[in-house]
Amino acid sequence: MRDKRWLWWLIAGMAAVGGYFAMPTGSVAQACVYNGIGTVAALVMLAGARRTDRTRRIAWRLSAAGTALWSAGDWIYSYFEHIRHTQPFPSLADVFYLSAYTLLFGGLFLLGHRRSRGPGWPVVVDALIFATGTGLVLWTFVMQPIAQDSSTPVGTRIIALSYPAADVLLLALVARLLGSGSARDPSTRLLVVALGLLLIADIAYSVVTSYTAYAGGAFDAGWMLSYVFWAAAALHPSVRGRAGPARDEVIPTGRLRLAVFAGSSLLAPAVLVVQGFRDPRHIEWLAVGLCAAVLFLLGVLRMAGLVHQVRTLALRDELTGLANRRALEIAIRAGLGPGPRSHVALIDLDDFKGINDRLGHGVGDRLLTALAERLTGLVRPGDTVARLGGDEFALYLPRTSAAVADRIVAGIVASLDRPLDAGPHRLLMRASIGVADDADTTDPFEPLRRADVAMYAAKETGGRRLRFSPALDERATSHAQLGAELRTALDEGQFFMVYQPIVALPEGRAAAVEALVRWRHPQRGLVSPAEFVPVAEHNGLIVELGAWILRTAAVRMQAWQCELGPAAPGYVSVNVSARQLSEPDFPEFLASVLAQTSLPASSLTVEVTETAVFDSSTAMEALRAIKALGVRIALDDFGTGHSSLGLLRTAPVDVLKVDKSFVDDLAGTGHSVIATALVDVSAHLGLTAIAEGVETQEQADALYRMGYRYLQGYLYGRPEESPTFRTPVAATV
Repeated sequence: MRDKRWLWWLIAGMAAVGGYFAMPTGSVAQACVYNGIGTVAALVMLAGARRTDRTRRIAWRLSAAGTALWSAGDWIYSYFEHIRHTQPFPSLADVFYLSAYTLLFGGLFLLGHRRSRGPGWPVVVDALIFATGTGLVLWTFVMQPIAQDSSTPVGTRIIALSYPAADVLLLALVARLLGSGSARDPSTRLLVVALGLLLIADIAYSVVTSYTAYAGGAFDAGWMLSYVFWAAAALHPSVRGRAGPARDEVIPTGRLRLAVFAGSSLLAPAVLVVQGFRDPRHIEWLAVGLCAAVLFLLGVLRMAGLVHQVRTLALRDELTGLANRRALEIAIRAGLGPGPRSHVALIDLDDFKGINDRLGHGVGDRLLTALAERLTGLVRPGDTVARLGGDEFALYLPRTSAAVADRIVAGIVASLDRPLDAGPHRLLMRASIGVADDADTTDPFEPLRRADVAMYAAKETGGRRLRFSPALDERATSHAQLGAELRTALDEGQFFMVYQPIVALPEGRAAAVEALVRWRHPQRGLVSPAEFVPVAEHNGLIVELGAWILRTAAVRMQAWQCELGPAAPGYVSVNVSARQLSEPDFPEFLASVLAQTSLPASSLTVEVTETAVFDSSTAMEALRAIKALGVRIALDDFGTGHSSLGLLRTAPVDVLKVDKSFVDDLAGTGHSVIATALVDVSAHLGLTAIAEGVETQEQADALYRMGYRYLQGYLYGRPEESPTFRTPVAATV
């Protein structure tokens, strides 16, 4: 109910206004209702001010004080009118009225300043254009006749002129508030309605009283309703909302804004035309000429501002407000030449796509904005922070030593160990960073290219940051050539599959096989998977290659089941990369492979690495969908990645494959303890533990004593294109 207090006040206030007109015109009761609405409105504003921050609280207190002074002026005027039966002008009431304007101006200025954090001067120029045009109209048809009335004392004329002059300033403040784009929350809209009613009543009263007497009527409704709506604005919950546009935001120029801009600029010639038709001998040439000149200069200034905003927008990222790629290239070009070297750092977030997929693009945008603010706070004046697109950022450090550049980058790496606030979420992100300098180049794109090469090398090796070296260039060139040859290899069928048995002890039978891809290159010969798989991951061909591997392994497994019957291995295990898991339709593709080959889901196991699923919501969702198909999931090379035991609890894992590094030196105390702990953890979690890389009988015996019942390695067979499963290996006891 508290959030609806503004609505109840609005209803009560409008009912009071209706009651005012139901009372006898000019009665004391009617005056008390009129004055009471203003007094209560001031108290309501004061109560609403307590719920806002410091700046808004001061603004609303000024508004409340101004309304209170205005209401005091109403009470004083009612005293003269109903007690002393006079209607003096000027009087003590006018002192309160004019003093109220000053306080109201201060409150509105603070509200507009607080809510408009965008480029303030274009908004001010727009407001001045509007106020200048309307001020000319008021001067010509309201203020000028008052100023020229020699029958009225000078003091009286000055006070009379003060009211329309104050209205012009009030119009400028309203235009500033509207032009800032802040009138998007309900509180500001209510405030604008209140100001509009006040201005309409004030200006209409000034016009009418310039030519005739006013004895009360519709204008009273405007003044009373302005009290009501102003107080409702102070009560509305949105009065506590965040400020308007971010600093340096470009204020949009819509059709309505352009129409008001054009109409205000045309008021000067319009006044000239109207006066010319009325009486060509009495035209305010000086006022119209000065106003036209001011409007022209303000229009030129505003157009210059628009050009500046467009240029700024062309060199700025719209989401984060950082420099964009073009601005970064300009900065790099300016820093080239003799003297100390400059450095570029390229930053790429890991698994940002997973954030967008799981939490939505809105959270992703907030995350990028939060990262932009953090990066900006870590660099020095004169450095450039840019967003190149997506989740890729860059730093340009001009005339900086390598040691200082590395220290700044190290600070960025350390800062990413702290969570980033993205709306209601606190997210911990990792990033890969490549660093390069501009030595021996006059090409502004070259430092960026070098940093890009280093960044991808860091991502492939699992590091957080890496500095460019010529060796990385040679590696990148080699990878590019190998990537092109991979495409040819896929098209020409140069890949083939080999299979290595996974043996069950103590009986020694082949319980399963692992499918491994090999490349028979026409010139290079056999190319190691360690050489071509990272390249395929980088250029995306791993998705197509992985699909071929899955189909081929499934077809071969189904053939073994038909040929060998019970002697066939229980399942085939296929490695799946992180890139494949990130494909949104990978589970559906896997289901189609099972359907096309008629292979039971229990006869297929998908092997993934810790790195592929750690902190990746997309990969985790894919694994859950694969598990729902009935396909088993193995965690490969366990112990060499993040080694999070929590991963065994959260990921839908069935098989734990202990890395060869723990098997190679079982005589070492540390490796023996870890191998024993892993098999114990697997047993308690209901997982199947498989020890990889078993090459000697001594290793097999030690693993068997620890509790391992499934082993894989050269001791039981090397990977072969056509393995046989009829002869069990010697049992281990």
